[in-house]
Amino acid sequence: MRAFPTLLLSWFVTGLAAAAGSILGNAAGPRGLRVGAVAGGILGLLGAVAIARRFAWLPRAEVWGGFWGGLVGFAIAIPITLTHMQTPVIPVLSSGLIGIGVLLGAGVARGWRS
Repeated sequence: MRAFPTLLLSWFVTGLAAAAGSILGNAAGPRGLRVGAVAGGILGLLGAVAIARRFAWLPRAEVWGGFWGGLVGFAIAIPITLTHMQTPVIPVLSSGLIGIGVLLGAGVARGWRS
């Protein structure tokens, strides 16, 4: 597994997709903004894991573990982001938890396989 590129890819793609989802969901009001961000983030995470698999940065046996770990990281990042929306730095940095979650989930999947 290539950890650093996988971390950066999941961080960037998921964060970007969550931002795009929140922009699209904003048309439905504050609740739509949150739902759009979560839906976009989940789709972005799925895309990031698929891209990492395609580039062979994430072995096939670790893909689902990475996805579930990324979801846990995303679930941790959501409240941090929502409570610090007034600053641009904290939401961007909290998206890094998604990449860390992908790596931890892939590591757990590797441990189960052994």
